[in-house]
Amino acid sequence: MTDVSPLPPLDGPDFDALEDILDDLRSRGEDVPQWEFLEGAMAALLCTRRLILPSEYLPVLLGVDDTDPEATRFADQAQAQRFFELWTRRWTEVAQALSADVKALDDEQAYHPEVMDVRGAVAMLSDEARAEMADQALPAYGQVWALGFMFVVENWPEEWEPPRDKETAGWIDEALDAIVAITEDDTAPPAFNLHAEEGPPSVSEARANAFGSALWAVYDLRQIWQSLGERAEPVRKAAEPGRNDPCPCGSGKKYKKCHGA
Repeated sequence: MTDVSPLPPLDGPDFDALEDILDDLRSRGEDVPQWEFLEGAMAALLCTRRLILPSEYLPVLLGVDDTDPEATRFADQAQAQRFFELWTRRWTEVAQALSADVKALDDEQAYHPEVMDVRGAVAMLSDEARAEMADQALPAYGQVWALGFMFVVENWPEEWEPPRDKETAGWIDEALDAIVAITEDDTAPPAFNLHAEEGPPSVSEARANAFGSALWAVYDLRQIWQSLGERAEPVRKAAEPGRNDPCPCGSGKKYKKCHGA
């Protein structure tokens, strides 16, 4: 038997390569989101009740089609292949993290979203650089990730419909509420900088705790939907022929004198 090496996790240069590809795609389509948004969307796709394939979700997320070269925004085949390679590696990494039996979020096996403390990074810039960005609205920590997650929930609502069991439905609502909370701004007093330990405070303690709750919510949602399985399609009884219609068995008799007798 030939050993198959696991896909290596993405590192800093890999995420930079993804951002470069997205920047290039954005030059041909302004609606292409940044990676943090896609990171959240990926987590949600891994939690949906039904497995949604790339051919279905990529046109929605990126406006690209992995099956139709004429409809893609990728510059060339090499760029497309590079993106799908990186996407697949990250998908595998996140899926493994969400399937791991972790007891704490600081566990090496736990899911660690690629999320940046943008406000913390900007706070460390020079006065001149910060002045140039004064009119830009900077996202709160984890906000773009949460927006990406909820984008998937909103675009595939049928996969997030709560089951009839009220207790399970309550768990789902509670988990989604924890993620929705992160889509809001962080207005509490900043306590620390996640971009640099000695940097100006940019993230509140309440925000850090809420983000942790949102990550546990992702674990809960994946476990709930996996335990429920895909929704079963209702069995529909075929319509019977009329009594005077020909019998479908092919006998040539009327249904009432044959199988309808």
